[in-house]
Amino acid sequence: MKLSTNFTLEELTKSQEAIRKGLDNTPNQKEIDNLTLLVQKVLQPIREAVGAVKVNSGYRSPMVNSSVGGSTTSDHCKGMAADIECSSLSNYELAVWIKHNLEFTQLILEAYKKGQPNSGWVHVSYNPLDLKCQVLTATFNNGKATYKNGLEA
Repeated sequence: MKLSTNFTLEELTKSQEAIRKGLDNTPNQKEIDNLTLLVQKVLQPIREAVGAVKVNSGYRSPMVNSSVGGSTTSDHCKGMAADIECSSLSNYELAVWIKHNLEFTQLILEAYKKGQPNSGWVHVSYNPLDLKCQVLTATFNNGKATYKNGLEA
């Protein structure tokens, strides 16, 4: 099922964790509607402006998100978030581009290391009722995330 010109439901719901553990990762209609908004308002505009976007993780059922150590109330579980990368920009540059060009709920530059342009990933969420444009950088130490306001390379 196509969600936009360049994105399908399959790529927004594919989960290696779900496949490995035999967990159901099928979204309901509300979650599909949320994924469609995320794609139309965030992912497709990125694709059109800067090139191919790789979705590392989109929708995660509560069981899948719990299995990867996340909260069952995560925006991923609502179909409102994706972890992405873009081959034409470093993850830091991608986060900066999103910050300056799109509306979003939350933008997190995660696990990025200065001088390593392909390190980490960008988490972006879109809830049309909460477009607060929160920008964070997450670093990890022994698997535990620490969040700071703003983007830090």
